[in-house]
Amino acid sequence: MNVEPNLKYDEEHEWVRVEGEEGVVGISDYAQDQLSDVVYVELPEVGDTFDRGDILAVVESVKAASDVYMPVSGEVLEINEELDDSPALVNKDPYGEAWLVRITIADPSELDDLLDADAYEAYLESLDE
Repeated sequence: MNVEPNLKYDEEHEWVRVEGEEGVVGISDYAQDQLSDVVYVELPEVGDTFDRGDILAVVESVKAASDVYMPVSGEVLEINEELDDSPALVNKDPYGEAWLVRITIADPSELDDLLDADAYEAYLESLDE
């Protein structure tokens, strides 16, 4: 599994890339691998606000539908509209082109509760045991 070093992760397999007071949110390589071929992504509306742990989006694959949870509280500033036409980007580039939303980070202290890349890799290894 590919784990990007400069991201924060949660145990539900979402990631956030911090860019100043904003964040970019997506699902991890592990998550997209578990889902298999992604065929649809349901994203929220710009302006929607979420608390940490709220359901942010739904990703559907040929295997199952899976909820995507908000890793930190915030407001949606932008959605990745490319995923409407090309949901398979989630499988091809989960840390790049397949970001889900750009958010304001309402409470930066919530980032402290997320895993860094090393801790997330250790968590993934514990799942295989």
